[in-house]
Amino acid sequence: MERLGTGIGWRPEIADAVERMPGIDWVEAVAENVCPGHLPDSLLRLRERGVTVIPHGVSLGLGGADRPDEARLTALAERAEALGAPLVTEHIAFVRAGGSLTASPLLEAGHLLPVPRTRDALDVLCENIRIAQAALPVPLAVENIAALLAWPGEEMTEGQFLYELADRTGVRLLIDVANLHTNHVNRGEDPAKALAELPVEAIAYVHVAGGVERDGVWHDTHAHPVPAPVLAVLTDLASRVSPPGVLLERDDDFPEPAVLERELEAIQGALTKGWARSAASRVPAREAAPTPEATGTVAAPPAAPRSSDCARQRVALAQTALLSALVAGTPVPDGFDRVRLGVQARALGVKRADVVAKVAPELPLILGDLYRPAFLAYAHSHPMTGGYRRDALDFAGQLLLSGGPEDAEARRGLRQWWLERSGPVPRSTRPAVRLARATRRVLLRR
Repeated sequence: MERLGTGIGWRPEIADAVERMPGIDWVEAVAENVCPGHLPDSLLRLRERGVTVIPHGVSLGLGGADRPDEARLTALAERAEALGAPLVTEHIAFVRAGGSLTASPLLEAGHLLPVPRTRDALDVLCENIRIAQAALPVPLAVENIAALLAWPGEEMTEGQFLYELADRTGVRLLIDVANLHTNHVNRGEDPAKALAELPVEAIAYVHVAGGVERDGVWHDTHAHPVPAPVLAVLTDLASRVSPPGVLLERDDDFPEPAVLERELEAIQGALTKGWARSAASRVPAREAAPTPEATGTVAAPPAAPRSSDCARQRVALAQTALLSALVAGTPVPDGFDRVRLGVQARALGVKRADVVAKVAPELPLILGDLYRPAFLAYAHSHPMTGGYRRDALDFAGQLLLSGGPEDAEARRGLRQWWLERSGPVPRSTRPAVRLARATRRVLLRR
């Protein structure tokens, strides 16, 4: 794999700015937001200029108890090929639980949740990654995630977990230094210890992002400036290894392009400081090891033993109990911090409300100030079982069934919106069809 250089997360909201931004060698696009047959013109123009585009998946759930879904793997592979990407990336996380392994309804988190750092979870993760590696046309790199809560009874540190994962599967690592900082604040983990323990030579590239601290909890928002402590972790990493690429992530509340450019300059400054620290100590920062593809000697990753069905079931039961407590209000599993779990549950509800508002922007327009409290009340007792579009429809249907909203005009608008989207085909807006529907309603009232 060639060295990537300096990158930024490509998002439709800042597409034009990214194209004009100086010094951008590569971009990363959320895989699920890209259609292989209809790539955004902005990404096509960037590719024509020689800018590398890497798809970054968020829904595969490699840390979940079930084996990876073939359709999701196929979709990720199609995006890698359409973009001509040198690799694809995903997360060390679970995003859904329940189903056949637990004989319970399937629950969707709508968010990346941490896997327990146990032998069972590692065995399952290793097998899932091997399955993904076999299905993808390019190498896979996986990212450490931020967490608001810690699993009880963990058997390894984050660095030890990542080291063994890379050793057993040959998978590359996407190290997010903002997530290391998040886990420092929320879980008391030392970023320097994690960096010292993980195999830095396996790093594919690095994420840098901002967040905010509220009431002693760090929220990895990707909507705030990159703070000094995150840059300090990046400096520490750069003093140990020279990563192939570093990327600035921003997902919301986008500032002016000049602000993003200054953040990229600060990131470069942190890297330079780390390299200087390494030189001063006369221990040169190592180059991340090249992949077999870069050397022309393609070889299969080392074999990982197949996880047992018993291990998968144990992981499934634990993850389902946690996710159910977070999204369905069931009792908190033993050993978890109840206060912190409550913070996570509220954060999941707020994220659902925000994403549904983006997927179905008509809902906040129809409901006005009622939208957010109504959706949060709905989310508290109605777990997400499908995607966000299904969630929007279910919310609207449930609100109508409960007799809301009280405002007659809002109720008519919501009912019309739901009817137009809930059937097998969209309702026709042709005048003749609309007249026939109105006539039928009048006749049925007689």
